[in-house]
Amino acid sequence: MKPIKSRTLSLLAVTLVYVIAVAGGIAAYRALPYDFWLSLLIADAAATVIVFVFSVVFGNASVYDPYWSVQPPVILAAFALGSSITPFKVMLLAVVLLWAVRLTANWVYTFHSFEYQDWRYVMLKEKTGIFYPVINFVGIHMVPTLIVYACTLPAVFVLEEGADPGVTGFLFLLVSLLAVVLQGTADVQMHRFRKKRTGGFIRTGLWKYSRHPNYLAEILMWWGVALAAVCSMPDRWYLCIGALLNTLLFLFVSIPMADGRQSRKSGFEEYRKQTRMLLPIKK
Repeated sequence: MKPIKSRTLSLLAVTLVYVIAVAGGIAAYRALPYDFWLSLLIADAAATVIVFVFSVVFGNASVYDPYWSVQPPVILAAFALGSSITPFKVMLLAVVLLWAVRLTANWVYTFHSFEYQDWRYVMLKEKTGIFYPVINFVGIHMVPTLIVYACTLPAVFVLEEGADPGVTGFLFLLVSLLAVVLQGTADVQMHRFRKKRTGGFIRTGLWKYSRHPNYLAEILMWWGVALAAVCSMPDRWYLCIGALLNTLLFLFVSIPMADGRQSRKSGFEEYRKQTRMLLPIKK
């Protein structure tokens, strides 16, 4: 089908897709007889399949883009309904919700219509040819879903089984909260830079010290949540696997792809040597 050119209609279509996906995921979860974490995994995958089908119908893999930020608050809200309320759980839910609202709002701001598709997907389609449908389903849709599921799982366990984490747990949630602020600040600075249309590389604000402060914030966000959860449940140390996978995704996929695109610009090598990849720490 031809891409929808209207931004309003495109956003309404994406919203409808996610309403259907959420409904499908909830229905799948309720129908499954397994432990909550396994039923959630299968239901999450089912919702992703629904989004994938619509991305094929619309001919645009960017239909999936909001899933990264919509998935966690929907899951946690559902589990919070049957959970006892504690100050720690309230702060945990508030931090994740704030992260989700900010990240989703940033996507809405940058999504113009179905005529737009993330440059990464366009590049993958050009490079993979006939294998793109498989790459689209596995690499663009399912793998990120599994990683975000693993990142969200510590918070789910807190709502289901968590005990009092002590002061340390709150401190790790504070790290996540600061990461949300860091990410929001970095995005605003980037939007202002792009509006100026000066080209080149952004070297002001947070971007003066890191080539990817937004990615650094995303990494810190989920390490904060994971470690806060482990403080509540020390025997569940393996719940940090989500934060680890998320870190590896950025280090070995997202950052190399972004740097590869930037390397086409004149002066990239000098820029790379002068600006650290993530942490502004001297060698």
